[in-house]
Amino acid sequence: MIVKRIIPCLDVKEGKVVKGTNFVSLRELGDPVQMASLYSQHGADEIIFLDISATNEGRQTMIDIVRETANQVFVPFTVGGGVRTVEDMTTLLKAGADKVGMNSAAVANPDLITEGANRFGSQCIVVAIDAKWFEDGWHVMTHGGKVDSGLDALEWAKTVEEKGAGEILLTSVDTDGVKDGFDIRLTKAVVDAVRIPVIASGGCGSPEHFPEVFQKTDVSAALAASIFHENTFTIGEVKDTCVREGVSIRESGF
Repeated sequence: MIVKRIIPCLDVKEGKVVKGTNFVSLRELGDPVQMASLYSQHGADEIIFLDISATNEGRQTMIDIVRETANQVFVPFTVGGGVRTVEDMTTLLKAGADKVGMNSAAVANPDLITEGANRFGSQCIVVAIDAKWFEDGWHVMTHGGKVDSGLDALEWAKTVEEKGAGEILLTSVDTDGVKDGFDIRLTKAVVDAVRIPVIASGGCGSPEHFPEVFQKTDVSAALAASIFHENTFTIGEVKDTCVREGVSIRESGF
């Protein structure tokens, strides 16, 4: 049985971890290096670091924070935000990232996915898909959920797999920060459309939401931010809940 992963996500703007609802109304929650270090110590299977303002502000991810964070964590570490070129990927990987994530740049230039996969291997390339429901289906949103690309999310998921991505980070813009649970319908649709691992993101509000998404879809991992950042629940509590519900998971030891 494949072991499911629990992943805290640190959305960072101007050097601080932030969180909002539906990608807006951001509030500061803490220092990314300190928080990532604690999550690593307390049983996180991976950590994702997203510089959410990098694309909109037209600058690179904050390399110094990436380097310092990578020195503090001992689990796989994915970094995204402002990745536009293979050189950007090289910089992040040299700074300590295990994987690099991209969204807007991949939509603008899908061949960037292939270039990265050819250079570093598919296992290093994560494509983030921020999806929002419209009357004709889910659309891919870019620039921090602000711009409708017009792309169908399911077709785009198939494309990024064909282009060489090793993993998809799927976020529901509709459920992001709402805390009513992951978007099961969206997650199942994307997971069923591709063969590569998918990380579910957006909407988690309690430990029970993790086993729910694992049991109702074949998603490989689930991600949360605010429930961990606000100390509402610990990674250990989430893992204990998954174990009780029969989900195969790495126990945290806490």
